Amino acid sequence: MLAIRLPEDIEARLESLAKRTGRTKTFYARQAILDHLDDLEDLYLAETRWLALQRGETRTVGLDEVKTELGLDD
Repeated sequence: MLAIRLPEDIEARLESLAKRTGRTKTFYARQAILDHLDDLEDLYLAETRWLALQRGETRTVGLDEVKTELGLDD
């Protein structure tokens, strides 16, 4: 179960959409979460990796190094 508070203007838009389409507000809230969750996860993973790189906790690996490591050199 999830309960969320929305700004009044967003709540009104959601209510209007639900009434016009005959669907529930829950349907649209669920759909929005499903549509954007992958993007949010990717964003936070990228931010975490970027900060770790800036702190020197990880490093980048070039394509040539990856090819060598995997035995893909020509």
